Amino acid sequence: MRKVKNLLLGVMAFGLMAGQAAAIDSKAHKAEAGTLDNLQVAYNGESNAKARYEAFAVKAGAEGYLGVAGLFKAAALSESIHAAKHAKAIEALGGMPKAELKAPVVKSTRENLKEAISGENHESKKMYPAFLKKAEADKNMQAMYSFKGAMAAEKMHAQMYSKALANLKDWKLKKKFIVCQACGYTTMDLKLKTCPVCSQPRAQFTEVE
Repeated sequence: MRKVKNLLLGVMAFGLMAGQAAAIDSKAHKAEAGTLDNLQVAYNGESNAKARYEAFAVKAGAEGYLGVAGLFKAAALSESIHAAKHAKAIEALGGMPKAELKAPVVKSTRENLKEAISGENHESKKMYPAFLKKAEADKNMQAMYSFKGAMAAEKMHAQMYSKALANLKDWKLKKKFIVCQACGYTTMDLKLKTCPVCSQPRAQFTEVE
């Protein structure tokens, strides 16, 4: 009887250890997400950002901040370009781009700008640098270019959002922006001759206001 009891205890202990090992393996897998996983996260994020900025643009226009409305429109276009590039990189790895679109939560233009700044800073300073590092380790050039372009654009978006937030009164007037059709780089420098990120000529930029 004692032998049977000891055997059962041994089986239970082994099962517990196996379960703990499986949990550790699961956590390790999540911690070491591959480039395909990162591309999916980025694609989902950019797709939602596009929808969010389009909604923010409508709100800014309704509140009389025409310059901010133009900025959000330009950023939305930029995000759509990033999403498209991420999608192609996903497909090149044999995956299918998937986005879980959520209804944008629209507040005042001031609050919307603060949320946008927070999101862009996270992407340009934390998310994309980490994704880029992994893509470089994986030697995935397509993903690297896609992440680099998005990272540079998000940095500019954050700067322009901060500029608008600092002096909203000046942003009641319409302003013009240009967006690189190749990488999504966004700027107010209308005299720009070539994209500083992908070297595309000024003719390959779309004007938004």
